[in-house]
This record gives sequence, structure tokens and C-alpha cells, in this order.
Amino acid sequence: MRERTQLDDAVTAIRRLEQGLEDGATLIELGEMEEDAASIREGEEQIRAVQAEAARRQIETLLSGEADGNDTYLEVHAGAGGTESQDWANMLQRMYARWAERRKYKVEIVEWSDGEEAGIKGATLLIKGHNAYGWLKTESGVHRLVRISPYDSNARRHTSFASVWVYPVIDDRITIEIKESDCRIDTYRSSGAGGQHVNTTDSAVRITHNPTGIVVACQQERSQHKNRATAWNMLRARLYELELKKREEKANAEAASKTDIGWGHQIRSYVLQPYQLVKDLRTGAQSTSPDDVLDGDIDDLIEASLAHRVYGGTDAVEDID
Repeated sequence: MRERTQLDDAVTAIRRLEQGLEDGATLIELGEMEEDAASIREGEEQIRAVQAEAARRQIETLLSGEADGNDTYLEVHAGAGGTESQDWANMLQRMYARWAERRKYKVEIVEWSDGEEAGIKGATLLIKGHNAYGWLKTESGVHRLVRISPYDSNARRHTSFASVWVYPVIDDRITIEIKESDCRIDTYRSSGAGGQHVNTTDSAVRITHNPTGIVVACQQERSQHKNRATAWNMLRARLYELELKKREEKANAEAASKTDIGWGHQIRSYVLQPYQLVKDLRTGAQSTSPDDVLDGDIDDLIEASLAHRVYGGTDAVEDID
């Protein structure tokens, strides 16, 4: 039914574009025949609307990968820098949660680790919705923030780093074989507020896949068995994503959570002081409204990175101070 809905939406969109183009051309033709400037303007506006809709649909055609239509996991990890980076990691996870809400996607917290004073050390979100992985797959990497620190009494400018890692949820059609002997399973107490259960029960589960070094964790359920099942699903998803990268001949690219979360590895910079600018270092795409970006308005940046991934372009863009 999901596939049928997607195909029906695609066919309906093409027919709507064709009809809009035909109607606009007819209005212009009639306007020229009758020398009616209002009809000509209306026809031109209709064709411009068709052009804008076609541009949006063109971006969606970039989401044709094997797993692009799937739900996705999104991990955020704070870099070195203590409270500053942990606060930045929290801002990033909120940005993606707000972006998902704008698209009517469902967001669930799978794993959460609070910072020592503020923010988070790390978090894993499960984002459910059509093409969730396809839209977010190019967001993996290190993100850099420059601002006047609210935690610095001298009001100095600080640079903070956090990493994002995105990988798809896999369904029953895809079989991933994992040897349990290759994995180490640890249980621990969930963090954060939650009453007596959180403080006394080792319900959280962490699985380490020794051959690849991949680590996944889940603490969203009260039951250790449910958390264990979710963690296994996450591990299968990570291994599947790794295989996809190999197929794309990008196996040499290190996972965002495994690279140095610091200078020289960033894919995007967010500058709040002394000026305001967000710049993607892969595509050169920019926004002069960081507040809107951090509130989830990242579609333009995502679309530019998707187009760059498919069509290519500038290999490197100079970072901003």
C-alpha cells in the first residue's frame, strides 16, 4: 500500500504539471489574441507556479536509492569541549526534530545521554515517514558552531563541534546475518529522570559489533528484552548502511561518529556571532538566518547536498571564520 500510494502520488503530480502548463499556455494564447494583458499575466503566473512545482518534484527524483523511502535513525554526538559541545549537540538534535515535525514525520527517542551541566553527550532519534532516510542521508558528518558562549562569564566567542550519523531502518525484505559471537552485549541503568525503575533496573542495552567497531544502544523501553530487540534492529540497520556505502564506492569514508569531531572534518558551519551565516562546505549553499535553520528550516541545504551528491559539483568550499 505504501508503494502504491507513492506511485499514485508521482503519476498524479505529472498529470497536474501537464495540465497546469497547458492551461497557462492557453491563457497566454487567448490573451494575446484578445489583447488582454490580465489574461497574459495570469497565464505567466500559472506557468511560473508549474515551474516551481517541477523544481520541487525534481529534487524528489533524487531520492531513488534502495533505502531512501525507509524510516531512519539519526544519531548526534557531542565533540570535545564539555558543556559547549554538549549544548550544541542538543541544539542539533532539536533542529532535526523540528525539521521532522514540519514534514509531519513521527519522532521517537531511542537513546539519550544527558550532559554533565547542560545539553547532551549523545542521542539517537528514530524518524518515521516517507523518504525520511532519503532526505537526511547527506546530513551525516561534523557540524561546527561559532557563537558567544552563554556559559562564558567573559562573553568570549567559542567554536563547538558535534557529529551527526544517519542510517536507514531496514524491513523484513532485507536479511542481515550477524554472528552473536562477533558481538558484545552490555546492560546498564537508563539515564535521566524516570523514578525508581530508572535507578534500580539494568534495562538499557548496548551492543558492540567487534569486526566493524559499530556500537548501538537503546534505553527507550522499561523492558530489557524490548531494548535488546531494538538494539539488534539498529545494528542490522547500521551494517546494511555500511554495505550501501560499499556499493556506492564510499567504503573508505569513515562514519561521522568515528571521525575526529573537530576542525577540518566539518561539513557545515553555523556562525551566530559576530555575523549570522550558515554555510555548507560541500555545496557552498548558504543561509543568512541561522535562527530559522536551527528551528528546522533546512530544506534548501538538504536539497543542495542531494543535488551535489547526484550531479557532482565543487569538491571543496572554503570555510567561514
